[in-house]
Amino acid sequence: MATEEGIVIRTGSGTGTAWVLTSRTDACESCTAKGACNMMGGGKEMEVEAVNTIGAKVDDKVVIAFESANLLKASFLIYLFPVLCMIAGALFGQKLSLKYDLNESLFSAGTAFIFFAAAFLIVKTTGNRMAKKDAYRPRIVKILKPMHN
Repeated sequence: MATEEGIVIRTGSGTGTAWVLTSRTDACESCTAKGACNMMGGGKEMEVEAVNTIGAKVDDKVVIAFESANLLKASFLIYLFPVLCMIAGALFGQKLSLKYDLNESLFSAGTAFIFFAAAFLIVKTTGNRMAKKDAYRPRIVKILKPMHN
């Protein structure tokens, strides 16, 4: 589980979310979910929307976490799935071209790109569904220093 500390800067009214101001670390550079975080002014600070089931309030110092298994699933979907679909499309096109005596290279490349485009449609729709699930979003797991009474 990837964790980071930050300070709650605002909470969503009735949404169960909070925005946490945290510092971008070196680990952020290799993170595939870094696009979900908003940079603040181009510096080291960033704003992360996190699920707030523990009731953190503005100015609380908190720990946010993201499940590693879900990060791996999202990474596979974004990076490997389209490539695997393209390879499958090329092989499928090659088999069809041999069966129907067509130009093997041209038909193989054409079906590879068709499968690749279909993979991106699948990634987009699946990604949109995943983004709505709390399991694929960072969440506040601990309040380190409450700043309210």
